[in-house]
Amino acid sequence: MSIFPLPPGSTIGVLGGGQLGRMLAMAAARLGFDTVILTPEAGACASRVAARTIAAAYDDPEGLDTLAQFADVVTFEFENVPAAAVEGLAALGVETAPGPLALAIAQDRVDEKIFLNASGAPTVDFAAIDSAEDILAALDRLGAPALLKTRREGYDGKGQTWVESHADAAAAFERIGRAPAILEARADFVRELSVIAARGRDGDIVAYPLGENHHEGGVLRRTSAPAEVSAALTAQAQTIAARILTKLDYVGVIGIELFELKDGQLLVNEIAPRVHNTGHWTLDGCEVDQFEQHIRAVAGWPLGPVTPLAHVEMENLLGSEIEAWPTLAREAQARVWFYGKGRPRPGRKMGHVNRLRPLKD
Repeated sequence: MSIFPLPPGSTIGVLGGGQLGRMLAMAAARLGFDTVILTPEAGACASRVAARTIAAAYDDPEGLDTLAQFADVVTFEFENVPAAAVEGLAALGVETAPGPLALAIAQDRVDEKIFLNASGAPTVDFAAIDSAEDILAALDRLGAPALLKTRREGYDGKGQTWVESHADAAAAFERIGRAPAILEARADFVRELSVIAARGRDGDIVAYPLGENHHEGGVLRRTSAPAEVSAALTAQAQTIAARILTKLDYVGVIGIELFELKDGQLLVNEIAPRVHNTGHWTLDGCEVDQFEQHIRAVAGWPLGPVTPLAHVEMENLLGSEIEAWPTLAREAQARVWFYGKGRPRPGRKMGHVNRLRPLKD
């Protein structure tokens, strides 16, 4: 059993070998930690900056046993890690942070909405869906159009479709593969915001300034932060974050996507129990970025300051856009982050660029 805080020289385990795992490993190294990655993906981009990689399925008993031998604590870079992996590590005496409750809630959109409302974090109205007939009944209450999403998995716009009317119900259910789903009422929002927050092992909570997000085709295109928001809106977001983190007894960084309504009320769209794409701006815009913050939290260290040092516009580089790297490298106020992935594919996140400008007085 690990004793916290972990001293430098300890090993952080990461389930997942993508770009978030890569940046976690880089942050861990800066603090003197080694990182061991468990991933089923050959040639994962996180592997090239980690001390060790275990190539195995997330719930492979032998792979988990090897991870348990090396890691003093284990975290994860995405929320669809099988629950069996966390249970297997617990049986081996290894703690995961965030814990299994956060993982389980984030993996099921209906459970997530129920949890959020019970925590005092408001959401759009919704209904659980198991059939096309359920959609018809839910539309009577929620109105049309409404957004149909699979209860599990699905990201960057995948696994979801708009139900335009009662006549579209059966076809919409077919479009998501007839999977168990959630139907969400349309949110009449003016913009999407997000708050990246963290909770330490001692219960201390910090929240970064809000970011304003813009999506294209269901994929995050850019985040501008700190967003131009009132003190009241910031306080509202921080209260929501604190309620969620406390209710989950959470350890680590969490991403919370928010809808701002015309009347200034915030609704929670979804939570991600991990470091988050909308927090990439902190890499160049804050004293302590989200990745170092997450490592600090899971290792039991004090949380670092979240003071903004610059205004940042973060832009994702998708597919062949990475090929513009010579031009991006010449931009004086641009900080480029490339993920070391293989061949670009349409829509694949290959990197991001943070463009900096001074904060307003």
